[in-house]
Amino acid sequence: MSILLGLLTLVLLYIVIVQISKASDLIKTLRSGDKQEESFGNSAVFLSVIGFAILVYSIVTCFTYAHTLLPPSASEQGEWIQWLIDITLVLTAIVFVITQALLFWFVYKYHYRKDRKAYFFADNNKLEAAWTVVPAIVLTFLIGFGLQKWFKIYSPTPKDAVLIEATGKQFLWTIRYAGLDHALGNRDFTLVNGDNELGINWNDPASRDDFMADEIVLPVNKPVSVNIGALDVLHDFYLPEFRLMMDAVPGIPTHIWFRPIITTEQMRKITKNPKFDYVLACNKLCGSGHYNMQKKVRIVTQEEFNTWEKSQKSYYETVVKPAMDNGTYKQVEVAPLQSTTVAEMAKKK
Repeated sequence: MSILLGLLTLVLLYIVIVQISKASDLIKTLRSGDKQEESFGNSAVFLSVIGFAILVYSIVTCFTYAHTLLPPSASEQGEWIQWLIDITLVLTAIVFVITQALLFWFVYKYHYRKDRKAYFFADNNKLEAAWTVVPAIVLTFLIGFGLQKWFKIYSPTPKDAVLIEATGKQFLWTIRYAGLDHALGNRDFTLVNGDNELGINWNDPASRDDFMADEIVLPVNKPVSVNIGALDVLHDFYLPEFRLMMDAVPGIPTHIWFRPIITTEQMRKITKNPKFDYVLACNKLCGSGHYNMQKKVRIVTQEEFNTWEKSQKSYYETVVKPAMDNGTYKQVEVAPLQSTTVAEMAKKK
């Protein structure tokens, strides 16, 4: 019974609201023309004032809280990207402010008045040409500069680059350095097991001096080449302060290179935060532990990097070889790949 009474109450309330609305419309209809015009004028003034206030508030907050955004770009490539972002924001902001200001002004200037009639025109070729050509020129400018920076960012990696490998899995990054020979050992998916998660071929001489790192340490003003991969789901190699990111895709190696230009200590002074650290994050929703998929990044001087690099121990010498000697680790042999040229295939046919 109580449920039925509640439903009847809601129905009656709805009927009352509808009747009040109809009565309000009727009152507006019965008003004199002067009062109606005055009402329209007051509404136009109100909307214009509120609109301009919101526009001014938006502009002020943009400048007030600009410092809470990302700090200056810490990489050469990031500076190019930031320049494109700034140019795009400036151009769109100018258009936004002009159009919104005109919109709120027109609300007041052209509100209804009984002594004037709205002018109607079906088309205006000059106006249509202007709002088609001008945006096209601006977009062509932005796309042209964007392509120029794109080709620079994805240009061939300098030969003197520090070579590292970043492999993502739920929910951590595995970082492998090339070692003193500046060459990463080969990997083969047939070698993957509980002892060799990356499938590194330890019979490859280039893998013998590779080392794993708990943090990413890189020299300032020197190119860094990063081979990127994933072991399970889609991840993303994301360095926000460097304005860089690249997908880490299972089974499809990706690559990116960049040049750090601001050390960690310098950035701490810039941000006035003595505890600031660069961080490698994952920018894909890869699972419940996605938020925790981070790796500390340190940008240091060349001398500090050389000292750190020499202090690192080869993973093969410290982990793999002792395990092989103890019989607790067995390297799976990799079958040589059979290469067949197009000419040989044609002969067989």
